[in-house]
Amino acid sequence: MDDNKERLQKVLASCGIASRRKCEELISEGRVKVNGKIVTELGTKVSKNDVIEFDGKELERLEKLYYVINKPTGYLTSMSDPYNRRIIMDLIDPEIKKSRIFPVGRLDYDTSGVLLLTNDGELSYRLTRSNKEISKEYQVRIDGIITQEAIVNLMKGVMIDGVMTKRAKVDVISLDRKNQSSLITIEITEGRNRQVRKMCEAVGFPVKKLKRISFAGITLDGLSIGDYRPLKPHEVKKLYSL
Repeated sequence: MDDNKERLQKVLASCGIASRRKCEELISEGRVKVNGKIVTELGTKVSKNDVIEFDGKELERLEKLYYVINKPTGYLTSMSDPYNRRIIMDLIDPEIKKSRIFPVGRLDYDTSGVLLLTNDGELSYRLTRSNKEISKEYQVRIDGIITQEAIVNLMKGVMIDGVMTKRAKVDVISLDRKNQSSLITIEITEGRNRQVRKMCEAVGFPVKKLKRISFAGITLDGLSIGDYRPLKPHEVKKLYSL
């Protein structure tokens, strides 16, 4: 009976080795052993009693951890950087980093706000790589006084990188006529590269400042810039229900 067995790539991802898709690549490359034998077949299932090795080291089944951090600008959403620039992991306690947590998706170097961290590769896959539409809300300071036409276009979808964006929700928070800028919120369900910046540029209002205020319903919850907190059990449950 295979009722208590899971696919090898899913187990690897749940232990924080990498995302599920990346784990599939690692298996295909022959870097994973099960009970002393190299396994390259992606359909392989394993049980809790099987001994799994990755790059010659026995897999440690870690406690799953989930955090949200208020990412500052000027930090890369990366585990390392060859040019020794500041990375988001510089802000995390060394003891927590031992649990192999990593960022869920990315925020640009010059974008601040909500960023999730976990060692649960399966959840990371569900939130970033699957076909699910995950809500992301941004607070955007744009150059110029936004027009009704631009708002409608953003909501309906605009062409960026040769592809139309999906429908978005847009709200105007305030208009600063003295300094000729607008503060708006944009909620999208896609995760394309620099999407919000490109959307605003497409309608003629370049972004001056960008902050993500919500990701999959998780907010900053009073966190100061650079601070982080563990997710509450009901928040984790909600993420898995998406």
